[in-house]
Amino acid sequence: MLTYSYSQIKNSRAPLTHIDTDVELSPEFFERSKNLIVDAKNVHVTGDFFYQEPFVTGNFTVNADVVAPSTRSLEPVKFHEEFSFTENYSETEPTQEQLEEEETIVVVKDDKIDLQTAIEDHLLLNLPSVILTEEEEKDDIFPEGQDWKVISEEDYQKEQSNRENPAFAKLKDLFKDNSDKD
Repeated sequence: MLTYSYSQIKNSRAPLTHIDTDVELSPEFFERSKNLIVDAKNVHVTGDFFYQEPFVTGNFTVNADVVAPSTRSLEPVKFHEEFSFTENYSETEPTQEQLEEEETIVVVKDDKIDLQTAIEDHLLLNLPSVILTEEEEKDDIFPEGQDWKVISEEDYQKEQSNRENPAFAKLKDLFKDNSDKD
């Protein structure tokens, strides 16, 4: 587990506490993310902690090789993920004003900053919303079954524009009768 002492970082004479390490994801992480991530390897974090009244702030970049299910077929897809995140850590409950000004404020318990959980949480938060296998992406493959199929938004719009409105179809027949009388 990657934990760091809040008070040690706060009281350090060095302006930055540098982090550059490989991360082994916890079994609990894989259990809670079992429907989102199949596997993650070569997870590496670099960044710095620094103290700026009233917070210890951490700026980090994470690299990871991830295997996640395709959002169409649930087939495993391998891809590389790289993202950055910033978190502020506080010994006390933040005020409403601080919560409005800062994006993320984490309250520290027992003087421990839990960087492990932050990395695992951000790994999930930074997953792409659409994950496709190479074939699905290249050939625009969608799943289908008996009496159903998934279609693209573009195909759906075309289908809707070509569809005849039944109310207008009845009106068309109404005008047909009038044209015959002329």
